Amino acid sequence: MEDLNRRRLLKTGGTLGALGAAAVVAPATPWTWSPAESLPRVGSGADPKGGWDPEADAVIAALLDRGEVPKVNKILRSWTKNGQPLPAGLPADLRDFMEHARQLPSWTDRDKLATAVRFNQKRGTYLGVLYGFASGMMSTVIPKEARAVYYSKGGADMKDRITKTAKLGYDIGSLNAYQPDGEMVVTCVKTRMAHAAVRHLLPQSPHWVHAAPEKKPISQADIMVTWHSLPTTVWRNLQKWNVPIAADESEGFLHSWQVTAHMLGVEDQYIPKSWNAADSQAKQVLDPILAPTPEGKKLADILLGLGYNLDLSLLSRGVLGALTRFMLGDKVADWLDIPREPVWSPLLETAWGPYVAVREGALNVGVPKEAYWLFDEFLRQFVLLYMSELHMPINIEIPVINNPKYR
Repeated sequence: MEDLNRRRLLKTGGTLGALGAAAVVAPATPWTWSPAESLPRVGSGADPKGGWDPEADAVIAALLDRGEVPKVNKILRSWTKNGQPLPAGLPADLRDFMEHARQLPSWTDRDKLATAVRFNQKRGTYLGVLYGFASGMMSTVIPKEARAVYYSKGGADMKDRITKTAKLGYDIGSLNAYQPDGEMVVTCVKTRMAHAAVRHLLPQSPHWVHAAPEKKPISQADIMVTWHSLPTTVWRNLQKWNVPIAADESEGFLHSWQVTAHMLGVEDQYIPKSWNAADSQAKQVLDPILAPTPEGKKLADILLGLGYNLDLSLLSRGVLGALTRFMLGDKVADWLDIPREPVWSPLLETAWGPYVAVREGALNVGVPKEAYWLFDEFLRQFVLLYMSELHMPINIEIPVINNPKYR
């Protein structure tokens, strides 16, 4: 499975835990998703697990080897807006890469991006909850992602890691995401460079090498798995909650994430052309691979504990756990050792459906209005408090080390 061979088995000392043993027995899922379902509707059909980001990887590896990353990070702190020229002093090879990487794809539809803004405005409450408790916690049961985060620099400071991940969701939902005065292009390019650095650094970590079945992290497939944990997961839940979405807003929301995938270095042949295509790809690359790992359980525990020092009493570990169980289901919550919360779990299960219906104007009777206010107030305070914890502005930097706790 994924390059797990005799040499790598020997490197781990010839022993594997229960999860590792299962990985050896389980055959790798063959790549069968058709490029006809992609945006260009054509492609090589090559398995994305065997592709990375060679253009970014070569440039960032050279920067790391030359010891220029600290200087570059300092220079790039002033580059924050999409339309802003690149700052002076960057190495020529990096400047050339960034000038190319910052260009939106030729198929970008500005009208659809504008419609996405309208969608984000109308559904912001749902999106905040889903990005945080469905997509965010799902990352801990995506084995490759959990290991990559845990053993890379981000694993040493999960609060900092979360703020940088949250910036992606915040920027894509802003009114001017891809406009010259927005920040989404900058966020994507900086994230792409950070990914390239992790691909160069993690194979140097004996801890990651011994835990991971692949030779290099963050493949094209891995990026799309994470992509599906965001918009596809959001879309699936909105459908499950019977949230009515206008066709143009549906297309606009998808298009904003299609552009984002391209800007993160994903080849167009792997970017789904429609929600149906996205769902079919997710059924192959996301759904079957969800599983607990020791690293993922530790990350989930850290995530659930981030509200410990916050003043708002609603943001307790129990509430965060109840939201996670409600959004991701009992199976995932049990994997992560999240107990069922006796008060909030039943309330979410009973009142969330009517709450959504009331917000959508489809129902005006049933659960008392105080219950809806409780949901709205909790979500509002959550967003305000956690955004205040982000310590804006957030700067995404190229890492130069792995997790120092696992040298």
